[in-house]
This record gives sequence, structure tokens and C-alpha cells, in this order.
Amino acid sequence: MLGLRGKLRLEAERLYLRLPQHSDFREWSDLRRLSAGFLTPWEPTWSDDHLTRRAFTNRVSWATRCYKADTALPLFIFRRDDEALVGAITLDNIRRGPAQAGTLGYWVGAPYARQGYMREAIGVIVHHAFSVMDLSRIEAACLPENEASRAVLERAGFKYEGVAQSYLQINGRWRNHVLYANLRLDRRGRTDAGR
Repeated sequence: MLGLRGKLRLEAERLYLRLPQHSDFREWSDLRRLSAGFLTPWEPTWSDDHLTRRAFTNRVSWATRCYKADTALPLFIFRRDDEALVGAITLDNIRRGPAQAGTLGYWVGAPYARQGYMREAIGVIVHHAFSVMDLSRIEAACLPENEASRAVLERAGFKYEGVAQSYLQINGRWRNHVLYANLRLDRRGRTDAGR
């Protein structure tokens, strides 16, 4: 779990996950730029400075602060065999006390889509959240028409729970989202009623 110099590193079969570092800027900005057409239909509108070094520096600082405060776990996803940045996954909005819950968000670069990387990354972060962070519930949401995201959540053990009206602004418009959850002690059967 802890890599070099005591920094968090989660290992999967083909991947490893770690906090973003300043030295990741070029690879991150190149992958985001290359994948813009693939990602923008599913994400909030990018700010004008989204791909700048200054915005990335703020992102790294935010990730470090959130990790230390135990309010979020923002991780970059790398392939083990060539150290290529594949995407990112964040366990955000961590709520302690009676809730012990968090919200999962993720993206994968266009060249790495539909290769099982995100399912693998979700599996690692869910295991870490339940076994190390002692969370009880992980939530995720996606656009109803995002079949790839829905499928990866279902393959990773998340179950459909309903629809949230006007959940997020995506690509400049308030959009409904389908809600999924993964529970540490899940006694529910298959819940794919939203299909």
C-alpha cells in the first residue's frame, strides 16, 4: 500500500494508483488534450485554464490537502508495464461518523478506453476504501446514456439505486444522473432496474 518514501501507492494486476505529482503535468495535459472529444460529453465544462500548469499545480495541492485531511483520495492511474498515465479516479466527499461513505468519480484517456483498466482501478480503490479506510458505502453517478460507465460500475459490483434529477452540470447543462452504490456488507441481489 505504501510505496517509496511512505507515499500511498495502490497496486492492481496491470496498474498502480498514486497521488498526482507536479512531474505528471506534461503527461496529464497531453492525455487530457488528446482525449478532449472523448471526455467532454461526460464531464463538467472545462475552464479556460483547465490544461495549464498553474491549474495543474492547484490540482496537485488540492489532492495533497484532501488526502491529508481524509476528505478525498484523488489518484492517478498508471500502467505497470510502461508507466503510462491511463486516467484518474477520485474517492471524494468522504463522510465519516455514522455515514462512513464516499463518492467515486473517474476518467480514462481515449487510447485506454474499453481495455478493463477502469474496472481494475475501481476494484482496487473499493478494496482500499472498505478494508483500510473503513468506509461502508461508496456511491457513483453517471449519465443514463453513458453505457460504458454504467457497465464498468456494474462489473465492479455497484448496484443501481435510482435517478438524481439535475444532479450535475455536464457540458454546460444540468443533467439527470443514474445512481449506483457499492456496500461493504451488501445483502442486496442484482439491482439493474434502471436499464
